[in-house]
Amino acid sequence: MTTLAQTLPAKTATAPQRAKLYLPREHGATAMLLTPIVAVGLLARTWHWSELAVLAAAFAAMAAKDPAVLLMRHWFVWKKPSPEAPIAARWLIGWCAVLAASVAVLWATWPLKAFLAVGAGVAAFGCLAILVNLRNRQRSTLFQIASAAALTSTSVATCLAATGSVARWCWWFWALSALQATAGILVVHARLDARIALRKATAASPHFRRAAQVAVAVLLCAAVAAAALGHIAIALALALAVLGYMYDLQRQKNPTSLQMPLQSVGQQALLLSSVYAALLIAGLW
Repeated sequence: MTTLAQTLPAKTATAPQRAKLYLPREHGATAMLLTPIVAVGLLARTWHWSELAVLAAAFAAMAAKDPAVLLMRHWFVWKKPSPEAPIAARWLIGWCAVLAASVAVLWATWPLKAFLAVGAGVAAFGCLAILVNLRNRQRSTLFQIASAAALTSTSVATCLAATGSVARWCWWFWALSALQATAGILVVHARLDARIALRKATAASPHFRRAAQVAVAVLLCAAVAAAALGHIAIALALALAVLGYMYDLQRQKNPTSLQMPLQSVGQQALLLSSVYAALLIAGLW
């Protein structure tokens, strides 16, 4: 007579497994990528259909990272077959097809020099991101800062698509967006370190906390400069970011706050970023 325990392994082995979906998992990074597209689309005060190609290319490039990293690890690190590899390969081919189609549109509609410059920057950062992930150095502070600049550079691409050139206000929007995104990323990493330390009952590493404090100080200096130059809406945006991140860094000292679900933390960060972008739009209009 077969027991229940004897039947369990067979049932588990034959149970269908849900196919993995290689879509962007980092909601905060996705917001940093897409928010500048919407904001610059409004600031440009005009629209060109190639902006859709920018949106598709940005999304496809971000989504292709995970399957690309997995395949690179299988080929160069683990060096052994895996059931995940064929699935990842199919997703990577699909995202690369979307990316290639989008790039073809931009090739046909952008000035050649601008296309080559943006393309070289995107390709360089893509290779860097894969290499950093292969070496498990994705928590590097310098890489996080580079990621903030790369993600928010969709503002430049959108301006090119909409107007055929990069307006002066777009450079300012990119710089201010990258500055806020950098501070936001570092504050989140400081929270993650504090959560880990709380679970292990050890002192949290001060690395990301100090980096976040420096980023917030830069935001504060920028807010003072914007106010002195009469750009009130931009100064308000920067001041809002300063207050929001200072508040988060302060509440990270509270064990109860550290137990807040990361989804709630992400929603609050998204709200702050959205209001910040809206104030930048008002200031640059």
